[in-house]
Amino acid sequence: MRSKVLTQADWEAEKGLKILDYLRNEIYLDLRFLDVALSMLTPTVNINISAFATDGGRIFYPPEHTIAVFKQNELFLKRAYLHTVLHCLYSHLWIKGNRETPVWNLAADIAVEYVLDGLGKPCTKRPLSFIRQQFYQNMQSEKTVSAGGIYRMLMDLEEAEQIKLQREFYTDDHRYWPNMENNRQNPMISKPELQQKWEQLSKQVQIKQDQSGKEAGEGEQLLFSQMHAVKARRTYGDFLRRFARLQEELHADPDEFDLTYYTFGLEHLGNMPLVEPVETREEKRIRDFVIAVDTSYSTSGELVQQFLKETFSILKEQNTFSHHCRIHILQCDDEVQSDTEITSLGQLEKLMEQFAIAGGGNTDFRPVFRYVNQLIEQRKLKNLGGLLYFTDGNGIYPKQKPAYQTAFLFLEEYEEDKVPAWAMRLKLEPDSKRKG
Repeated sequence: MRSKVLTQADWEAEKGLKILDYLRNEIYLDLRFLDVALSMLTPTVNINISAFATDGGRIFYPPEHTIAVFKQNELFLKRAYLHTVLHCLYSHLWIKGNRETPVWNLAADIAVEYVLDGLGKPCTKRPLSFIRQQFYQNMQSEKTVSAGGIYRMLMDLEEAEQIKLQREFYTDDHRYWPNMENNRQNPMISKPELQQKWEQLSKQVQIKQDQSGKEAGEGEQLLFSQMHAVKARRTYGDFLRRFARLQEELHADPDEFDLTYYTFGLEHLGNMPLVEPVETREEKRIRDFVIAVDTSYSTSGELVQQFLKETFSILKEQNTFSHHCRIHILQCDDEVQSDTEITSLGQLEKLMEQFAIAGGGNTDFRPVFRYVNQLIEQRKLKNLGGLLYFTDGNGIYPKQKPAYQTAFLFLEEYEEDKVPAWAMRLKLEPDSKRKG
């Protein structure tokens, strides 16, 4: 039987595959907790690119280019492979939202390269250029390491400066990243299966490191902190839905009647269904809700507006918000400055158009809790789903636990030990401001 003759392209593809296996093994020796993540991407030949690329399920590689770079700079390829994997672990492929694509791509690259440059592992260690040192110092002064925070920094730069940074930090090709720009406008789009897999893997990576009993070094802590930062942003919708309460909604429940009998009657008995559908079902919907906004002198009005837009966009999603709702939006510094009541979704847009910060004094959280308790006593809030308090965290917290769920949402670093044990807390990243 005549053996198959390998073409040059076949040989290069096979050689490239062996190089990828070698890269994975070398990285694994330094970062064993990434074992599953390093093997998640299926190697796939692609001759139309000149760097690694991924769509979240595959890692595309150009065989000829991969072989040439491996001969000259093995370290670069190790970093490039890990760089692509970290994009997936940090969900950079799926959390762009409505940000400008070129700037987001650069921000994601810088976020990953900052982690690689700080790991201090043999598979990643390399001298830092002056451009990197300078930008990293700016990141540290801005107290941001995540792609979202870096994006905001980049949007304040001139285009020429952005181009210089693109040349410095470019590592892999992002052309196959999913286009998720319309997710906010179309809530019917479900979270991609690949994104869910990587989110689950991100949790497993952190659990595996914790179970190892080995204390993470400074570089590894930075790697994990990026995972926490992305998790905080991507889970905000789920976090908000924790405040939902069970209540009846008047619409057909497909689980409670047989559709076959129903349609048979419509077709053969003169539009008379054999079985009437059950008219109601229980769903988790938000009914009464309180959003408190810290309007002290240290809180940015722009960040407040961004927070409210993000919150409202989630509340307006299908199957999230009750048709019969009551939201109290409180502004408070060291006393409650205003209370805006929203009773329909149509009022949300109008509120944002005329929203203005009221306050500017010191921060005291206690007046809001006293005020909400009064609303409950007066039966103005009959089905309170919970209280969300947007703040910078620098204020006086109440000592007594309220009878309703409470969450403090932070847009800046905060002192964890000062937040009451009974309160939920989440550090958020605000959406970035666009130029022009």
